[in-house]
This record gives sequence, C-alpha cells and structure tokens, in this order.
Amino acid sequence: MTRAEAEPDTTAAPAARPLRDWQRRALTKYLTRRPKDFLAVATPGAGKTVFGLRIAAELLADRTVERVVIVAPTEHLKHQWAESAALAGIAIDSNFTNSMGATSRDFRGVAVTYAQVAAHPSLHRVRTEQFKTLVILDEIHHGGDAKSWGEAVREAFTPAVRRLALTGTPFRSDDSPIPFVEYEPDGAGFMRSRADHTYGYADALRDGVVRPVIFLAYSGEASWRTSAGEEFTARLGEPMTAEQTARAWRTALDPAGEWIPSVLGAADVRLSQVRQNVPDAGGLVIASDQESARAYAKILASITGEDPTLVLSDDPKASGRIAEFSASTSRWLVAVRMVSEGVDVPRLSVGVYATSASTPLFFAQAIGRYVRARRPGETASVFLPSVPVLLDLASQLEAERDHVLGKPHRENDGWEDNLLADANRTKDEPGEEEKAFTALGASAELDQVIYDGSSFGTAAFSGSDEEQEYLGLPGLLEPDQVRALLRKRQEDQVAARSQAAASAPAAPPPPPRPQNVAERLAALRKELNALVGMAHHRTGKSHGALHNELRRICGGPPTAMATVEQLEERIATLRSW
Repeated sequence: MTRAEAEPDTTAAPAARPLRDWQRRALTKYLTRRPKDFLAVATPGAGKTVFGLRIAAELLADRTVERVVIVAPTEHLKHQWAESAALAGIAIDSNFTNSMGATSRDFRGVAVTYAQVAAHPSLHRVRTEQFKTLVILDEIHHGGDAKSWGEAVREAFTPAVRRLALTGTPFRSDDSPIPFVEYEPDGAGFMRSRADHTYGYADALRDGVVRPVIFLAYSGEASWRTSAGEEFTARLGEPMTAEQTARAWRTALDPAGEWIPSVLGAADVRLSQVRQNVPDAGGLVIASDQESARAYAKILASITGEDPTLVLSDDPKASGRIAEFSASTSRWLVAVRMVSEGVDVPRLSVGVYATSASTPLFFAQAIGRYVRARRPGETASVFLPSVPVLLDLASQLEAERDHVLGKPHRENDGWEDNLLADANRTKDEPGEEEKAFTALGASAELDQVIYDGSSFGTAAFSGSDEEQEYLGLPGLLEPDQVRALLRKRQEDQVAARSQAAASAPAAPPPPPRPQNVAERLAALRKELNALVGMAHHRTGKSHGALHNELRRICGGPPTAMATVEQLEERIATLRSW
C-alpha cells in the first residue's frame, strides 16, 4: 500500500442518476437502518448496479467509508462496474491485480473478481483493514463455495465497515451457506436465506422495468449411436431416462445436424420481425463451449450474410467485443456461458438457448440477458430445446426463490460453481459423456410456445406457414396483447386442422414395413410420434403425457428403447383412440 493511495484528494458525491421506485425504497430502507450487512435481491435487468453505486456514493459522501471494493464473478463484469461507477462520479480501478498491491490515489477503490480474492485473500484482508471499506459483492451466490471462494470472501472482507450483497438469483443448488447472508427457519425444518429487500421478476414486469418473455420450444427427432454400436432415435422432450434425454439434447445441439441450423434460421426470422419496430434489436446465442460457439457463428453467417460477433472467454478482447456489439446495430452475438451472467446489452431481444446447462440459477441468469426493457411494448423471444427441465423453468420464470439449507437436491445440481471455469476452457478433447455416444442428426419442429406460465400447443414443422405465424408476431406488443394474440392464433390453427381432417379422404394403408430391424424401429418411432402429434392437437394433452399414457396401458420402456412389438402395440392403441 503506497502513501499516495492512503491519502485521496477527492470526495465522491451522491450519484444524480434518477432511481426507479424499487431502488428508492431499498435506498430509504438502507439509509434508515444503516446496517453492516445488507442483501438486495433484484431480478436480472432491474438495475442492481445503479443501486449499489448509489449506496457507495452516499457512504463516501458522509465519510462512513473511505474506500470501495467491488467483487464480481468475471473479468468483463468488473470492467463493466468500473465504467458504471465512472458515470456515477466514483473512480474505480478495474485493472488492479494482486501483484500490484496498491493503486493510484486517484481511484476511490478497486474492482476484482471472486477468483482474484480466492488467489490471495490475506492481501485483500490487509487492504480492507487499512481503510474504512464498503465491499459490494455482486452476484453473491458465487461466494457460497466453501472450498474456495466462500472461505476467501469471509477471510478478506470480515473487517469491512459495510458490506452490500447483490444478486438476481439468491439460490444455490447445494448446502454451502452464502457468506454474510442471514438464514432463518422456514417452518419446514430448513434454513432459508433472508433478503433485506426483494424485487422479483413479476414486480419488475408489472412496473415495466423488464420485458415479458415468449419461449419458443423446438422438438424433433434425434438419432445417435452408442460406443457399443447401438443406434437410438427419440423425439426430443418425450419421456426418457436421464441418459437418453441428455443424449437427445446434445444431439440436437450438434452444429453438424439439422436442428441448430433450423432453429438459428427461425430465430433470425424472428429478429428481422422485431427489427421492423426496433431497428437496433440484437440476438444472443448462448453455447456450451467454444468449439460449438465458433460453429454456430459460421452457421449464422451463412444464414444472414453477416459475421456475428463471437465472444470467447479466454480472449483478452472479450469485454471490448461485447461493448462494441452493445453500441452497434449488428444482428447477432455468439458466446459461451460466461456471457449469461451480468452482461448488460439492453438491445438484446432474441435469444437461442443452445446449451445443455439446466440449473435454475443458470437458466434465470441466462434469460436475464434478454429482459432489460428500454421502451413500452418490447418483448423478448427465446428459442430453446423442448426438454422437460427447460420447459418447467420457462413456465416458472416468475417464481420467487430463496436459498434453502438442508433441502435435498438433484444429483447433477451444483454445476453453477463450475460454469464460469468451464466456459473459460477450450475443449479440445471430448469428455466422458461425449465419448459415450456419437450424434447422428436431429430434425427441428416447433413444439409449443410458453408465455406467462401458459403453454400454447403449436406443433409445426420448421419452415411451415404455421411456424411463420408465430415468428411473425409484432415486435411491439403489450403483455395482454401478446397473450390474446397467442390464444387467438392457437384457436385458429386448431380450427383449421380440424376442418382439414374432416374433409380429407381416408388415409391410404401404411407402406410395407422394411425388413431391416434398425429401419423398422426408426419407421415405427416416426409413425408413433406423428400419431402422438395428431392426438396432441385433438386432445390438448402434451406429447409427454400421451407417451406416458401409452406406456401405462401397453407397458414397456420409453420409445427409444422399445421393441418392434411394443411400438406396434402402442400405434394400434393410439389408432383405436
């Protein structure tokens, strides 16, 4: 620590930027109580950064604190915080490194990452002790990893005069307590996190702070070959084992198949429609890894004739690329998981969720990239694979969540602690799951539209007129108008199909069955799925519910593992209905 840094010659004044209602209420609550620890939970896109910097400005102005330390999950976010702080009149050094030890006295503080703190917690503790310090812990849920970040955060910032914790997703998938967050009994034998101020997605949607989201879920036939040479075909989203679902999902995301190009093409059509009313609207594709991101970028370039902005997290120019895209009118940004959290690009209106990550935390953060409202009537459109876990998360977007200790969790939960590191790795060698099977291809079909927690059954082939009706929704619509229009289009499509079915001649007998077992199985699965699709439109029951009912009546395993005899029995049963 240098003497120059120890004697600042500037005093920050409270930021003059107008506050939203929730920010004013939270600020009043904070300044009235003036607590040492304060947890603000606000939905992604609500303005946590502005609120945090206003707190910092107030505490610096009345000399409650002398320094500000901002801790963020990623390198990009710490630079983004510094830029926002400069607009609020607070100079923050986001280029500070552990090896420097000190920074210029022109700065009122530093912005660092959780990983940076974990690498040298004692250094940050000494810096915290030498000044009256406010610590802003952005996306504090990342501090819950007791083995690394959690312990380091506690060691480094326990001496702080004030701590402000911010998050849009205050829940984790494990039992690691989040540092400096209070827990209280919930009456059910568990301990639940307690926020000092909460502003959820439903509240923000009501206030016009965020956009409503239309989810377009795409299904289709996926085929893959196991390491033992067995070939499987299944409909994406139908009831299957966890392993079969994962393989069908990954097969759909394979850039060499048909699913990704079809969905990217549909998303670009939707973006063109939105840009008729919002000329600078942009789209974001979130990929699982760098190899896939590069492949998706090439596909988009061939579709649009324009090279998308490609952001890879090990690229030192990643932050600059995001900033350039945000300030431009370019159509598409393609990135790995690191862009899913905290990145502020308000013009993003269309998204493609092209990753196999499925935790509630990751999904909420990813969707948060598309919901930042700029003007009345804007909506966000997110394209995603039609798999049960994602459909469930999309339907419950407005649900409030807290971090609960002692509650059982799924075996594959806890991925969020590894997502940032995973996204920063270039995957040259396939993992065990990738080695276990080979994707053979997947088709794409619009399965349903989810809006405001309701599902609108719309099964339509890629490129069909029915699909185009949903892709062509006006770019500016109020939430009530979106709901009414979706309901009307669904009713029109059901009526049109019923009329066509009534006037159609009797179906010809099915063609002769192929003798090859693999071909016969594939043909039977295709026929079964087509009949399930017809039953879906007649009954309104989901594809999954119909498959489950057939299995209950006929017995046997999921379709992907059923025998010829079992498939024929299900087809006969379905025809009898």
